[in-house]
Amino acid sequence: MFENLNWWEIGALLLVALLIFGDRLPAVISDGLRMLRNLRNMARNATGDLSRELGTDIQLEDLHPKAFIRKHLLSEEDEQAIRKPLEGTFEKLRSDLTDVRREVDDVAASADIRSSSGSTASTSGTGSDVTPAGRRVFDADAT
Repeated sequence: MFENLNWWEIGALLLVALLIFGDRLPAVISDGLRMLRNLRNMARNATGDLSRELGTDIQLEDLHPKAFIRKHLLSEEDEQAIRKPLEGTFEKLRSDLTDVRREVDDVAASADIRSSSGSTASTSGTGSDVTPAGRRVFDADAT
């Protein structure tokens, strides 16, 4: 929750809270913690009631619609039946994209200015070279 704040910012927030609430700050903190405990208990009771009504064990994470359907409504066979055509389509798309990438790499290699012009520009190790015309050519394999 406070991962974006550094220690100086948290200290400044505590100082501002101390100035605003003064002597009541411990009471405000305890009221906030009591409210947080009550909210957690309410969530726990709601999931318990829902589990009891549905007759299954439901966790708070299971209330996400996709997770709920996957866990409680679909059997393993149903999930595999839904997944199987999608996996075939995914593999076909992956092979098509691999072929396209290979063709693009071949075209890029055949149209490479450095190898076809016979220039003696040295690679500086940055992943790019400057052609005799002064244009930068970027190496796709450089990371």
